[in-house]
Amino acid sequence: MTDTQSTKSVQALFRPFTVGNLSLSNRIVMAPMTRQFSPDGVPGDHVAAYYRRRAENGVGLIVTEGTVINHPDASNQPNVPYIYGEAALKGWAHVVSEVHQVGGKIIPQIWHMGARGQVNDYTEAEIAELVQQFAHSAAAAKEAGFDGIELHGAHEYLIDQFFWAKTNTRTDRYGGDAVGRTRFAVEVIEACRAAVGPDFPIVFRFSQWKGSDYSAKLVETPEELASFLQPLVDAGVDVFHCSTRRFWQPEFEGSDLNLAGWTKKLTGKPTITVGSVGLDGEFMTLFKEGKGAGVSGIDGLIERLEQGEFDLVAIGRALLADPAWADKVQQGRQDELIAFSPEILKELY
Repeated sequence: MTDTQSTKSVQALFRPFTVGNLSLSNRIVMAPMTRQFSPDGVPGDHVAAYYRRRAENGVGLIVTEGTVINHPDASNQPNVPYIYGEAALKGWAHVVSEVHQVGGKIIPQIWHMGARGQVNDYTEAEIAELVQQFAHSAAAAKEAGFDGIELHGAHEYLIDQFFWAKTNTRTDRYGGDAVGRTRFAVEVIEACRAAVGPDFPIVFRFSQWKGSDYSAKLVETPEELASFLQPLVDAGVDVFHCSTRRFWQPEFEGSDLNLAGWTKKLTGKPTITVGSVGLDGEFMTLFKEGKGAGVSGIDGLIERLEQGEFDLVAIGRALLADPAWADKVQQGRQDELIAFSPEILKELY
């Protein structure tokens, strides 16, 4: 038995899961990974084929790459897809159709990068416009046939810039303290909920770490985390996607629970864990050091899932390297899994 094989049953990964009107065949989620294969913001056949390959190989839920709302500051990257406009939405409808044809489920990650604007500079009128653009994109996603939406509130992008004290020093109702800094996210969630109705799942992704500071913390204790999360729950979040760099790391001293585990415990909401699943190196080494990662076993992950620490497992680079990752794991073919190398980036970018 090698370290790429599992000594535990993987059955827990392949139990069905339902939230709202979304029913999944298993607990495996394709994590959102930024791509630049959508010229002029329009996803084409290449994008549809990319997601279809993962769906037809057993992924329960696909979360797309970030899709940007209709706002001048939403993106500073060429060829990142839009989630607005007739051409882009037609392209996404085709992607959705391809995924559905092979039995998959798919939701878009709705995104504003905070690329140029600073949250302290936005007037309340501009904030109201941002909120409405998120809601317009949520409604457009439902109309295009998606199975839910994910709001990107992590990694120092716009929503997270409102969360983080370092980037939000506002003294009005959108700042002040940790709960006040959730106000923008709350208004976005509420507007999206009104746009899509009560049973259309809203996933919310958040993180402690930031792109500019891996050690950053929004909260330092479980009590602070509870206070931070409750307004988001009340606004209408169905599932929290808890972004960490290594899923096995405890979030707070005195407990083995990771961020997804604490979030589920404190809110009662389903959670998605993520962070170097199935690999022996965390993902930022790729970007900082140009390193790949080898295949690793998932016994620890399965044990946590069986214990109910979290409900769903998001997989990024492992699925990028090997579109058949889910089927191979289910069939006991772990020795056939493909390691992640920098060359795989040609698929991503």
